[in-house]
Amino acid sequence: MHRFVTAFLLLAAMALPASAQTDAIGAPGPIVFEDVEFALAWTSHPEETYFKQEYVPAGQTVEQFEDMFTIDVLTNGTTPEAAAAVMIKGLSERKGSDPVVNYDVLRNEQTGEIILDFLLSDSSSGTMIVEWNAYRYAPLEDGLVLYAISRRGYGEDGAKALLTGLKDRRQSAINALAQMDVPEISLD
Repeated sequence: MHRFVTAFLLLAAMALPASAQTDAIGAPGPIVFEDVEFALAWTSHPEETYFKQEYVPAGQTVEQFEDMFTIDVLTNGTTPEAAAAVMIKGLSERKGSDPVVNYDVLRNEQTGEIILDFLLSDSSSGTMIVEWNAYRYAPLEDGLVLYAISRRGYGEDGAKALLTGLKDRRQSAINALAQMDVPEISLD
């Protein structure tokens, strides 16, 4: 399994090879989130209006991570509300086949930002993977930027540890994401 869920369900992006770790959005990193440094590890520009950058802590990879910070930029006029609705639809459709799918939506009416807090799992690779995400959709003049934190647990023990740990870490991570001074995006 190459990626679990993308911000906009752009499956084509997952099939394309990653570029070298070249910053394309003016956010080369490191990104510091909850006192952890995340280094730029993977970039993609699969469509003219779509940029994706993934950051992981030292010792982790995008293929096998416990913590990942992602920045996606969409410049096709999509709003945070529309992008979140696409994800929510996809999560709702998973409910029949994914026993852990759950989500919550938080809206900041003043800024137009939305935070989607969700949990999902997959065992199609033969190993159970449970993933928790908080996606912060923020409006841009011509689209949106998504700032996301993802945490994974692998196998039965890893999934259990992730779920148990979420009780203590989930709300603080959502608060940190909501209040984070995010990198300014520059698409030169």
